[in-house]
Amino acid sequence: MRPPEANGDAVVLLHGVSDNRMGMYGFGRWLVLNHYAVLIPDARAHGNSGGELATYGLKEADDVHRWVDWIETAEHPHCMFGLGESMGAAQLLQSLPKEPRFCAVVAESPFATFREVAYARFGRPFHTGPWLGRTFFRPAVDIGFLYVRFHYGLNMEAAAPEGAVVGIKTPVLLIHGLKDENIPPYHSDLIQAKGPSSIVVWKVPGAVHTQAFKAAPEEFKSRVLEWFAGHSSSVPPARIPGT
Repeated sequence: MRPPEANGDAVVLLHGVSDNRMGMYGFGRWLVLNHYAVLIPDARAHGNSGGELATYGLKEADDVHRWVDWIETAEHPHCMFGLGESMGAAQLLQSLPKEPRFCAVVAESPFATFREVAYARFGRPFHTGPWLGRTFFRPAVDIGFLYVRFHYGLNMEAAAPEGAVVGIKTPVLLIHGLKDENIPPYHSDLIQAKGPSSIVVWKVPGAVHTQAFKAAPEEFKSRVLEWFAGHSSSVPPARIPGT
């Protein structure tokens, strides 16, 4: 998506699991109105993209790298930015060690590790938090990880955004709803702890999973736009009123 009046920067938008690129179209329109070029791809095994299954960042980190290559060739942006939600947020964070061209990224509702989010999912029906998954259901998690490793050759232990951000220089804004029961907000705390000098966390009162925009639309817009503008080498045109 190309704006009529471009500021010279571009954004990659990454959707969540079981969604497709149209789930990010609203963000795409908003960013185009604010003069950004936008790429909204379907993740592997989603929408029109091929692939047997989603790997939650293990292979998608390379996909992000190739998408940035494509935008660099097609658009020659001054700055590349990324905005991902849930699985897309985790994929984006895991791409950072391989993709230093991002000037800054925004990740909403990412998981810290695939194992930790598995623990949280087992505890969710019982409202116990992750401890039930870490204890009573841990054998089930271990069996699941072994099955994926032997059947697909994937080490899901390595699907870990908290490990990927160690030592990175890319500025990261983490957004997490305080009522997120799908991926609890402590996941963003775990990620921030691995890179406190480059990572900022905004926790949104009343927001459930990936619904920070719905809970606080004006603050969401201002925080994201200011985050991108503050880390851009471009001088953008004046923002369209009300966008």
